Amino acid sequence: MIERGKRMEYQSTRNAGYRADSVQAVLEGIAPDGGLYIADPAEIPFDWQSVLRCSAREMSARILQALLPDFPDMRGLVEKAYEGKFETEDLTPLVQVGDRYVLELFRGPTSAFKDVALSVLPQLVTAGRSLEGAEGDVVILTATSGDTGKAALEGFHDVPGTRIVVFYPYKGVSRVQELQMSTQKGKNVRVCAVRGNFDDAQTGVKKIFAACSGRDLGGKTLSSANSINIGRLAPQVMYYFKAYADLLAAGRIGMGEEVCFVVPTGNFGDILAGYYARRLGLPVGRLVCASNQNNVLTDFIRTGVYDRRREFYKTNSPSMDILVSSNLERLLFLLCRNGEKVADYMRRLSEEGVYTVEKELLTELQSDFACGCCDDEASLRTIGEVFRQYGYLMDPHTAVAWNVSGQVRETVGGMPMVVLSTASPYKFPTACLKALGGSPDEDEFAVMRQLREISGMPIPRNLAGLQEEPVLHTDVIGKEDMLDYVLRYLAE
Repeated sequence: MIERGKRMEYQSTRNAGYRADSVQAVLEGIAPDGGLYIADPAEIPFDWQSVLRCSAREMSARILQALLPDFPDMRGLVEKAYEGKFETEDLTPLVQVGDRYVLELFRGPTSAFKDVALSVLPQLVTAGRSLEGAEGDVVILTATSGDTGKAALEGFHDVPGTRIVVFYPYKGVSRVQELQMSTQKGKNVRVCAVRGNFDDAQTGVKKIFAACSGRDLGGKTLSSANSINIGRLAPQVMYYFKAYADLLAAGRIGMGEEVCFVVPTGNFGDILAGYYARRLGLPVGRLVCASNQNNVLTDFIRTGVYDRRREFYKTNSPSMDILVSSNLERLLFLLCRNGEKVADYMRRLSEEGVYTVEKELLTELQSDFACGCCDDEASLRTIGEVFRQYGYLMDPHTAVAWNVSGQVRETVGGMPMVVLSTASPYKFPTACLKALGGSPDEDEFAVMRQLREISGMPIPRNLAGLQEEPVLHTDVIGKEDMLDYVLRYLAE
C-alpha cells in the first residue's frame, strides 16, 4: 500500500453528510446520493503567480497537488501521464489568430481536449487503488457525446486493475468519432451505442451508479471518466494557467491583468475548470459560455431558468448536443453553499424538467459568466471566414466559440480574448470541407484528404489510418437496457 499524502475533504453537492477525501472522490466518481463531489478551490492556499513560471507538466502537477492533495508523488503521476503522448511538450499551445487567441487543446493522442484530463485520470485511478488497498477492478462507466469516449478508452485500455464501458448515442456522433471508439483495442474495454441522445446515455450511467450503490459487485468498484468525476475535471484547470502564462511571456498582458476565456460548452465541465482557475487566484475576467443550437445554458445564464423541455437538435458540433449539463451542479453549489437547495434544483430538473434560481444567485452568476449561441449555418460561415481571412482552420465547436466571442466583445471590454479549441477539424471533416466551399464525399476519409489539399493542414496520425482498423465493437441497445448490459459485463 502506498503511503498517503495530506488528506482533504470533499462533500456531495446535495448533502454535506456524504464526505470523502480526494482519493475516495476520484475512485467513487459520484457521491452515493447522486451528487457531485466538491471542495472550494478558493479555500486552498495556492501561490498562483509562481505556478505561471513552470513548464506545462510542472504546472499541472502543482495545480493537481492543490486540488487532490491526498495523492503522493503527483509529479510522477503527471510525468507518466503525458510522456510521449502529445505532439508538443507545450501540451496546449496558444496561437494568435487575428485579434484573438486560440488555445489548441487537441494536440493529444485522440485529437480532442479530453486528452489533457484523460491521460491523467488512469494514473489517479491506479494510484488510488493502491492507496485504498483495493483488490477488485475499478470499472469505469462513461457516457460520451463524441470525444470523451475515445479519450477515456485510449487512457484506460489494458491498464491493470481497470475495466471501462463507454456508451455513446447511436447515430449521434461523427463517423470519425464512431470509428475511433468502435475500433478500440484492449482486453478490458467495451463500447456500446445507445438508442437515444447523449442526455439519455448520461442519465442511464447515473442510474446505474444509483442502482449499484450498496450492491455486491463481486469486489468491483464503479467509477466514472466523465467530468462528474473530480479526477477528470481537475486536470483541465491547468490549461487556463498555461494560456495566461503564454500571454505574459508574449508581453500581451502584465501580471494581474484579466483575460477573457470563451468556451464551447455542453456538459459545463470545461468552463467550470476555468472557474476553478479563477477561484485559485488566476485573473480570469469573464468566462463566456458558448452554446450551439441546443442553447439551454445560454438561456439559463440570461434568465436564471434552466428548462430542458425543448427540442433536441443534432448539429455539426455534436459534443455540445446536450440539454442536461451535469457540471452546472457544482457551480450552483459554489454560488449558494446550500446542498438542500441544490438537491431541490436537481429534483425539479429530473421530475419537472425545469428549475429557476433566485435573483441573488443569478446576479452573482452573471457577474462571472457571459454567454451566446450560434447555429450550424453561422458556425460553418465562421469556419470559412476565419480560414479565408487568417488561413486558420477550426472545427465546428471552436467556430461556435469564435462566433460568440464576436457577439460579446463589447461586454468584456478590451481584455484579451482566448477561444478554447476543443477538437481537430479532421474529427469533423465533412462540416469543415462544406464550410470551405467543397463538395463532401460520403467517405469521410476521402473528405479528410480533400480538406488537407485545401488547407495544407496535416491529418493527425491517429486519424489518418483509422479506416484500415477493424471494427471490434458493434453493440447497440435501448437506453432502458444499460443497467443489465453493465451487470452482465461485471459478471464476466
